[in-house]
Amino acid sequence: MREIVLDTETTGLDPLAGHRVVELGCLELANTVATGKTFHAYFNPERPMPADAQEIHGLTDEFLADQPLFADKVEEFLAFIGDAQLVIHNAQFDIGFLNAELERVGRPKLGNAYVDTVSIARRKFPGQRASLDALCERFSIDNSGRTKHGALLDSELLAEVYLELSGGRQRDLGLAARLAGQVAGAAAGGPARPPRSHAPTAAELAAHAEFLKQISDPLWLKAD
Repeated sequence: MREIVLDTETTGLDPLAGHRVVELGCLELANTVATGKTFHAYFNPERPMPADAQEIHGLTDEFLADQPLFADKVEEFLAFIGDAQLVIHNAQFDIGFLNAELERVGRPKLGNAYVDTVSIARRKFPGQRASLDALCERFSIDNSGRTKHGALLDSELLAEVYLELSGGRQRDLGLAARLAGQVAGAAAGGPARPPRSHAPTAAELAAHAEFLKQISDPLWLKAD
């Protein structure tokens, strides 16, 4: 199953008030395992960056002035996500902003199915904090590099959180890594276990002959 973990950074909280996406990070999963394929872009929002938003992600007007417009990257973004299921922390926020950006460039709204990890966390841990930092702490995921919000880094952390919320680290009890090592060893000509003997013993043959005497016209004798 192909999934895309996705995160955005924006100039504010409400796309209907003219706020824009300034960073988009996506990470591909195949059966909940990261493939290493990513999409990452910064965008010129064509508007000033409010101080409170800059405090969250650290993206300045000067840095974003030289970045492409969303319209310049929209085809690459849509090709990357394809029809994959999206994995998003607080999905309505990111989807609302992305749909607003898509509408500006004359493209349809996102039709992908999605999973909201905030909703999953609140169902699994009612009454507990469900922020990305809180879930990283709960699952002992190292987020020490997250001094500011960043779309691609947050997607990487969210992929680990999603795996934990899905029971992924316990799902195969470590068998996948061991099996992969065994396959790799066999492919490299490593030592293989000698075949076991499956020949019947004399006692087993005698027991089989006695059993056949109890059957009318047994097929086994015809085969012999």
